[in-house]
Amino acid sequence: MSFRYAWRKFVNVVMLSLTGVCALSAVFVLIFILGNLVYYGGSNLNWAFLTRLPRPVGETGGGMGNAIVGSAKLLFLAAITGVPVGLIGGVYLAEYGGKTFSFLVRYTADLLNGVPSVVMGIFIYTVVVIPMKKFSALAGGLALGVMLMPIVLRSTEQFLRAVPGSLREGAMALGARKWRTVLTVVIPAAYKGIATGVLLSLARVAGETAPLIFTSFGNPFWSHGWNDPTDTLPVVIWRYALSPYDDWHRQAWAAGFILLGLVLLVNISAKLILSRGMSSGRA
Repeated sequence: MSFRYAWRKFVNVVMLSLTGVCALSAVFVLIFILGNLVYYGGSNLNWAFLTRLPRPVGETGGGMGNAIVGSAKLLFLAAITGVPVGLIGGVYLAEYGGKTFSFLVRYTADLLNGVPSVVMGIFIYTVVVIPMKKFSALAGGLALGVMLMPIVLRSTEQFLRAVPGSLREGAMALGARKWRTVLTVVIPAAYKGIATGVLLSLARVAGETAPLIFTSFGNPFWSHGWNDPTDTLPVVIWRYALSPYDDWHRQAWAAGFILLGLVLLVNISAKLILSRGMSSGRA
């Protein structure tokens, strides 16, 4: 018995140590990335960098105000095109879907989640950019919107399915129809989880570069409207990082710090919303 106890204790210590090392390694990678972004890009963060246009090659300074505004425009367009489709599709799968058709929709959504983002860019390039004969913010927003749809659809379905069936049964027992039960009982019960899924999906597509190269392309000036090419933070980071200019490299680090900071802020907000929803549900 003593040998077995000693062996179990040894295995427990080894496995606990391995899990701790793996957890610390994951945290260290994040801290290392943030540390490099702060060290190399923090010195370039100022009001001018956030509001001014890029300067020509050979001139130091300038900013990425156009890229920040362009990223916001594309995310807004992606949200108004991809989120409604994903929400309605998720409601259908969770509340009305049958077996065969729902299986096909879920399988297709999972496949779309695994498709490389560059393929999404080529698709929108074919159906939008070529017919319009120009790159545009509209094409870039649609590319991100197509990427949003399957993510929002699957997350919405999962959170709606997590709502207890007793809530549905109680509402329908009081005479409410199916659509009213879903609209007034099920969705309000799951809205915090749905909002979390939407925020995380927006954070997921905010850093995409490949589809935007084929759609919104880039623009060193302010982009007016939706039919003109526009710069975005991921594309600018990619272009500046490949350049031979030291000043552009420093600005790429600063832009990366801004982008990662925004993504972290969205993720933290989503976690707070979800945790509050879970705590209120227990209460």
